Amino acid sequence: MSQMFDAYETRDPAYDEMFAGGGLRPAYQRLGDSLGRLSASELSSRVEAMQASYLDQGVTFDIGGEERAFPLDIVPRVIERDAWATIDKGVQQRVKALELFLADVYDEGKVFEDGVIPREVITTSSHYHRAAAGVHPANGVRIQVSGIDLIRDNAGEFRVLEDNVRVPSGVSYVMTNRRAISAALPETIAEHRIRPVANYPQKLLAALRAAAPAGVADPTVVVLTPGIYNGAYFEHALLARTMGVELVEGRDLVCRNGQVLMRTTKGLAPVHVIYRRIDDDFLDPVHFRPDSMLGCVGLIDAARMGNVTLANAVGNGVADDKLVYTYMPDIIRYYLAEDPVIRNVDTWRMGEASSREEVLDRLDELVLKPVDGSGGKGIVIGPAASARELDVLREKIMEAPRSWIAQPVVQLSTVPTFIDGHLGARHVDLRPFAVNDGEKVWVLPGGLTRVALAEGELIVNSSRGGGSKDTWVLAGPTSSRRVNRNQSQSQSQSQSQSQSQGVV
Repeated sequence: MSQMFDAYETRDPAYDEMFAGGGLRPAYQRLGDSLGRLSASELSSRVEAMQASYLDQGVTFDIGGEERAFPLDIVPRVIERDAWATIDKGVQQRVKALELFLADVYDEGKVFEDGVIPREVITTSSHYHRAAAGVHPANGVRIQVSGIDLIRDNAGEFRVLEDNVRVPSGVSYVMTNRRAISAALPETIAEHRIRPVANYPQKLLAALRAAAPAGVADPTVVVLTPGIYNGAYFEHALLARTMGVELVEGRDLVCRNGQVLMRTTKGLAPVHVIYRRIDDDFLDPVHFRPDSMLGCVGLIDAARMGNVTLANAVGNGVADDKLVYTYMPDIIRYYLAEDPVIRNVDTWRMGEASSREEVLDRLDELVLKPVDGSGGKGIVIGPAASARELDVLREKIMEAPRSWIAQPVVQLSTVPTFIDGHLGARHVDLRPFAVNDGEKVWVLPGGLTRVALAEGELIVNSSRGGGSKDTWVLAGPTSSRRVNRNQSQSQSQSQSQSQSQGVV
């Protein structure tokens, strides 16, 4: 393993999270020492066992209609306590501002009157739904669950890449990754104090119960899934099971007199909170797509009457719009009178003539993103695009400038990743998950680290061949000393075993 560390090369100008100046960063010292005691063949055998376990457990994702084991790299990502404190504070701030923004958008609209964001930015968003107007959550929470995507730039600073407050997915991999790595690297886990992730289902259930309609003391909560053929079905089933609630499909529900009922073997039973994993357009055929077979007729009317809570709320997608993202620093200042704790990536709006002119002159230098895209779809990385692709992109921007934003090419930070028996620098992002119960925004300590497995690839999404890493948030301070990578194997095993233990 030490030879692989010696051969490891960072990818300038990207910020490498494990190595700097030929030595290990403080947060990675124990991990480097521990991995240094394993041979490449031993590590490979553990990787094979881990992948086989994921297949056996059904920890899979759908790509091109084929179910595959979700790729999990055996080298964890480590985040030091101080860095996580900033992430925690920044995500909480972001969610609080988004809650106030969404409540305003679907009610008084003061944010428009005060000139913070143009009204047409919202009304022209494909995720703006008039049906959401007049639907007031019982405890004022519209974003029970959020996933705020972060990247670490060339200077090592975390930046917000995008917001996900519709039906953010991926938290199941956070929990299963921790269990898998605990089994694959038990001695390494034992040498670290790592903050736990296993309590997420309990936090989520508490937030869902807190969102129940007024007067309901013991609410019935269900998870609504599109069904077994959905690519995230594994997650839906896992969350329902770990929360101890029913997993239902649209055909299991019926609305009568403004009440939502669930079909059971004992007859119809009332439902008070629906953690829905179905997009808005398929949720209620009366208000959205009439051909949808995934939702249930009457859900929106029942929610408007205050008889059921839909989590997350319908219409949240306007906050996911990447054009709205460009206004988030101003939105945070407007509602909270604070500067953003975590800054956005610099962004140009194509709807503004001056910005559009500049970007069209520099298409081969920038990243262009559709404002309502997800999963990496539609993104064009200028330096990697052909002349023909850039010409097509130029035409699309001119035809629908509101539909595009541009950003500089940010070299996402890298973390050593075990590929074909050796370590290679691979780019990563981070999706911290937050749960809002109306009293506090709680951020799961860790989140989902996605890694681009292809060398040099900047798009980390699983649909583009990406994988994931277990994310370790250290519970205690890290040492200030930096260890040269050639010295990492010389640390004695007895010293490592005497270090603090941690619960994961």
